[in-house]
Amino acid sequence: MSLPPRAVIVHRATELSELIAHHGTRQQAGFFLAGRGRDLAELDARHQAQQEALATVSAAIPLDWRRTVAERNDLDRFVFGPEDVVIAVGQDGLVANVAKYLDSQPVIGINPEPGRNPGVLVPHEPAAITELLAVREIAERTMVAATTDDGQQLIALNEVYVGHRTHQSARYRLGSERQSSSGILIGTGTGSTGWCRSAWQERRSPLTLPGPIDPVLCWFVREAWPSPATGTDNTEGLLKAPDTLTITAESDLVVFGDGMESDTLTLTWGQRLEIGVAPIKLHQVV
Repeated sequence: MSLPPRAVIVHRATELSELIAHHGTRQQAGFFLAGRGRDLAELDARHQAQQEALATVSAAIPLDWRRTVAERNDLDRFVFGPEDVVIAVGQDGLVANVAKYLDSQPVIGINPEPGRNPGVLVPHEPAAITELLAVREIAERTMVAATTDDGQQLIALNEVYVGHRTHQSARYRLGSERQSSSGILIGTGTGSTGWCRSAWQERRSPLTLPGPIDPVLCWFVREAWPSPATGTDNTEGLLKAPDTLTITAESDLVVFGDGMESDTLTLTWGQRLEIGVAPIKLHQVV
């Protein structure tokens, strides 16, 4: 007998919750904010908006479904099952944070603050959740995969960063060119609205950025340094499946996806990294 679906509600602690946890009491948190020209009213409103969205989502889950809740900081330890339907309630980045831990489970993005969040990955209002759970139309977003020569793999929805742990100069070979830079960004069409777009705009790149379902990645080398030993000829491009980008470490490097620096791969001198379109896609409910 197959198990009934399980609704996994993913959220992130609000700024109000984090401040109170850090300062110990609500009064101390208010005192801290007052010293910086802010008060608790704004944080209260945002906290309440998220709580109301979470309550709306929870109330709409069918009674015969299983349910659980996962916070963003617990995602690298959470075990997702094949019957899960993931409901991300929060900012757009929350969908990217959870995507790397999934394997074709559908994701519904709920936006508790439409006036604040762009809604690229959380396009739905809380009130739409009942219909979304009943009829799930899926868009398959391309993801990026980074695989080391010893078999470790990291998958991301927006982008993968390869560089020095503290974002100082990283030394490596990109293909046949030896480089020293602030790191490399390799992103999807979804990521082309974020960090990769910033790099694209800053350098006024002529590249046409891919769309979210295109099997194409874009990549940018950040602040490549020209010297007698390092080059700057190969600093951006497009990568279409099944092609890959090969990076060989010439210093200790880290690889992380979608800003999750707590979940990384590490490369030591001489190790190779292959980056390309991931074999799986994010199944997002649209």
